[in-house]
Amino acid sequence: MSHKIVNLRVRDVRFPTSLEQHGSDAMHTDPDYSAAYVVLDTDSGLKGFGLTFTLGKGTEIVLCAVKALAGLVIGKSLQEIVSNFRGFYRLLTSDGQMRWLGPEKGVIHLATAAVLNAVWDLWARAEGKYHAMYLSIQDPKQIVSCIDFRYITDVLTEEEALDILVKAQEGKKQREDQMLKEGYPAYTTSCAWLGYSDQQLKQLCSDALKSGWTRFKVKVGADLEDDIRRCRLIRKMIGPSSTLMIDANQRWDVAEAISWVSRLAEVKPLWIEEPTSPDDILGHAAISKALAPLGIGVATGEQCHNRVMFKQFLQASALQFVQIDSCRLGSVNENLAVLLMAYKFQVPVCPHAGGVGLCELVQHLILFDYICVSADLRNRMCEYVDHLHEHFTSPVVIQDAHYMPPKDPGYSCEMLEESVNRHEYPEGDIWKQEIQK
Repeated sequence: MSHKIVNLRVRDVRFPTSLEQHGSDAMHTDPDYSAAYVVLDTDSGLKGFGLTFTLGKGTEIVLCAVKALAGLVIGKSLQEIVSNFRGFYRLLTSDGQMRWLGPEKGVIHLATAAVLNAVWDLWARAEGKYHAMYLSIQDPKQIVSCIDFRYITDVLTEEEALDILVKAQEGKKQREDQMLKEGYPAYTTSCAWLGYSDQQLKQLCSDALKSGWTRFKVKVGADLEDDIRRCRLIRKMIGPSSTLMIDANQRWDVAEAISWVSRLAEVKPLWIEEPTSPDDILGHAAISKALAPLGIGVATGEQCHNRVMFKQFLQASALQFVQIDSCRLGSVNENLAVLLMAYKFQVPVCPHAGGVGLCELVQHLILFDYICVSADLRNRMCEYVDHLHEHFTSPVVIQDAHYMPPKDPGYSCEMLEESVNRHEYPEGDIWKQEIQK
């Protein structure tokens, strides 16, 4: 069946998370976790669901960008797209007029991610498999054919990518069985948002420890003395054997980052995440070099525009942990390129997640990375945030602080229609109530 796409719908879905300071950090003090939510309708009745993550205001701009891309999608069959997926990716990212809005960055790239996520969901549903499983059983040549190698061949050629995937075929079945049994290791960010009180932080940490969590991330960057106090408190609670990471969400200049994190070295953080502007590759390299003697790595990537920036971060030894994002880059297609480059440079991938649907999406990418690319769990873990999963038809399953592979067909980003209706902005009941206040 061809599954011709006959319509593309996009909706502005927002959750008022700022009311309880969920997601708050040094730069984003009042986020309302939101999504531009895409539904692809086909002539067969099968639907594809996709999204990109936002923080509230501005989601309507992403909707406009999605609608601008719709004409490139409607009328195409699923078979037509996947038989030349690289070409379809380029069609969306290289339109002679719209690429001026990027290229391959910003709002237009967020919109591209939402559309492509829906296409990948449609493809997996058509095959009756969950996305990571379907991707893992593909011939390596098919996987490589989905990637646009333009601008990265000086670091990774198509032939090199194919060689990596072919070599990883050995032991793939055992790794797949391992994931089905044990799941992929996760860390939690839910305990220590910057806006949480000490009492709330302590309670959440205590609950997490009882649930088996051993890896914790703390938001920092607003006040140094407060950061020292909070990090000491958390380190004391979780003990010396648990892993602690800190995240500044782009708060500092380069010298300030080095000085600030050096003061926090006593709590032995594994990494400092987003210490400065996400665009400052050489700044990250300087921070990495300065903090290396302290045993602290640098992690970044959740706001890294595209594969070209990741290429340069890796070339410059500017990060020690690659944090891919399933909605910032150009969906699976571009994330595959980054996973393969990270493997070549032997830098572990620890994806960014949380938000609306990011955990649901990125679990597929990290399972694929372990099963089909890296075959390595050392210094690797995937972020988990315990918010908003109840609004999805196939929410993530966490067991003993591990992501368990999903079971339902698709890319796990279909939302419950009732939740979409209630949280659609500004017509949904939730927002009518907030506006009335």
